[in-house]
This record gives sequence, structure tokens and C-alpha cells, in this order.
Amino acid sequence: MTEELERIAADLHTHTALSPCAERSATPPAIVKAALERGLGLIAVTDHNTAGNAAAVVRCGEIAGLKVLPGIEVTTREEAHVVCLFDDVESALKLEDAISAASPAIPNDASLFGRQVLMNDLGEETGEIERMLLMASDISVERLAELARELGGLVVAAHIDRSANSVVSNLGFIPESARFDALEITANTTKEEAAERFPGAERYPLIRSSDAHAPEQVGDAFTLFLLARPTTAEIRSALRGECGREYLVE
Repeated sequence: MTEELERIAADLHTHTALSPCAERSATPPAIVKAALERGLGLIAVTDHNTAGNAAAVVRCGEIAGLKVLPGIEVTTREEAHVVCLFDDVESALKLEDAISAASPAIPNDASLFGRQVLMNDLGEETGEIERMLLMASDISVERLAELARELGGLVVAAHIDRSANSVVSNLGFIPESARFDALEITANTTKEEAAERFPGAERYPLIRSSDAHAPEQVGDAFTLFLLARPTTAEIRSALRGECGREYLVE
């Protein structure tokens, strides 16, 4: 029997107040509320080097009727940002354990970098992460991709069109050995421009996400997917154009 496919607007790169560079207003309920107001059907929560607030955002989404994928935006050894997405919080936390073990134990300086606030699904503070989340881990891009795939995750090279903290800006090329599921571009670049500017980009699916660090930024950029259900497996199939699944960057 043919499965019914649904058109879903997805922003697969958002941050909560746990990311030190995000706004304090980026609480789990505020992120979910903003996504629904923008007409999104799927978001991913991808704080820097941690999934500490992922469970809270997932719970908020379940209550409000929004699918949330837990994830992490990892800073690799090369100081490149890579987004890893999962279907369950447990897998994201396992990746966080690996990241934490491979990261320097330097305490965060909130006066310089901002607080790293843990929250519950009501948006109430429950604590802080003491280690500096903006530090690069000692995990290479290729090894990170392997770890994420071993946990069943999707691997996306973040904001390749930015002049800092992307695989292109920091490595000078897109490493084929990482076998990215997709490359992410911002709202400032079209797929055609990316293919022209970045050698090798034409070989990968190109998606667009907001990298929101405040609620009002959620959905500023997104990707349309045609899926049977909002899971990483379905997204992977859409990126590959399998079984009628598709994706569209407008």
C-alpha cells in the first residue's frame, strides 16, 4: 500500500538559551510557539555541543503538536560546525557524552560569553552547564560523522556559506570522507549560488535553516519536505529523492 505523503516545513537548526550566544528569551516553550506561528511542522533543537535542553523542547512540541528532533551543533577539531540530528533524546545525549569527553574542561565565563541555561518544558531554569560550550572538541569532522551515524543520526555541514566556523571556511573544501547527508545554507544564499561558489557542493543536497538564536528568528529560513512522517529516516529518503520523498528549498 502506498503511504500518504505530507508537505512539512522544517527548520532543522535552532538554539535555546543553553547556547551561550543565544538570547535568554529562547526558552523551550518560546521556541515551539514561534515555530507554530511561522507555520512550521518540524524543527530541530541544536544547541552548541550539548543536548541538555533537547528533552524539554521535545516535550513542549508534543504538548503543542509540533514535531521536534533532538540534535547538537558540534564544533569539531577543525572548529567547523556540524549539525547532528536524531529521533530520540538518548542518542543525542550519547553523542554529547563523546563530545564532552573530547573537550577541554574549561569553565564558562558568563560575563564574556553569556550564561548556559538548562530549562524545563515550562521555560523555568533548572541549572547551568559549567563547561564552556563554545570550545572545539578534539573530534575531527570525519570521526564526528561516524559517531553520529553509529547512533542513527543525520549529519549536516552547517552554514557552509558563512565566513567562519563552516567546513568550507575552516578546511577550504567539503571533505567527501565525511559523507554528509546534506549541506546547510543560510537565507542569504541560493542553491545555485552555493553550487557555483563552493566546489563539490553540487554533489550534495542543499537545505536551508535559520540557525535561530532567538524565538523571533525561528523559521526565518526553512526547507520543505514531502514525507510520510517527520523522522530522520524519512528526511534522509527525501534528501536522496527515494520513494516519492522530496525536499525543496525556495
